[in-house]
Formats: sequence, C-alpha cells, structure tokens
Amino acid sequence: MKKQPVKEIEVFLNPHPDRDYEINMECPEFTCLCPKTGQPDFAVILIHYVPDKQCIELKSLKLYLWSYRNEGGFHEKVVNQILDDLVAACKPRRMKVTGDFNVRGGIHTSVTVEYAKGRKKKVK
Repeated sequence: MKKQPVKEIEVFLNPHPDRDYEINMECPEFTCLCPKTGQPDFAVILIHYVPDKQCIELKSLKLYLWSYRNEGGFHEKVVNQILDDLVAACKPRRMKVTGDFNVRGGIHTSVTVEYAKGRKKKVK
C-alpha cells in the first residue's frame, strides 16, 4: 500500500463510455507552498469532468494531490498543472478544475481552468 505522495495518476475503464455523465470531486485538504515565503497555502480543489474511456482512481488522486505539500507554486501555476496532469492521465471529454484558496495577505483567490476535447490550447 502506497503511503507516500506520488505524481502518477491511476485510471480505470469507464463503465459507461457510451454516455455523457459528470463526475464531481471535492478535495478540501489541498496544500502547497507559497513560492515567495515557503509558508503553506490551503485550498479546496474542485474537479468536474465528463469521462471518455477512462476514469480517475480516487486513491491515486489523493496521493497525487498530496505531492503538492512539498512544492512551491503560484496558485495559477498549480491549478493549471493539476488540469494538465489529469487530462493527460484520463483524456476526458471535458474537465474543469478550480482551486479555491484560503485568504492570504487579505486576498481570497480562486483559479478555474477548463479543458474540452478537440479545443486547442491558446498560447501567446
């Protein structure tokens, strides 16, 4: 049994790939490190997705999110990286990830990123 944080996200076959349905996950104990101060940042990570052929295995998701406890990153970077990693792992039809971070420096931050299969990523 793995009890250490890992970057690998396990998946399993979607039992109903013939139909669109949404899976919603709330991860209320997310922690990462502020890249400026090294202090912990706490957030609720919300994941909404429509699976295609594969679904995300929950225990591996927990261990994956746990891996951020020792990493520094701005909120925007962290939430975008989570989306990229989850999309790479399960290749969903659609996915939205929101990081709802606790107040830091008197400012509440929420970052939402989305993916839709077939839609190109805009790069500037």
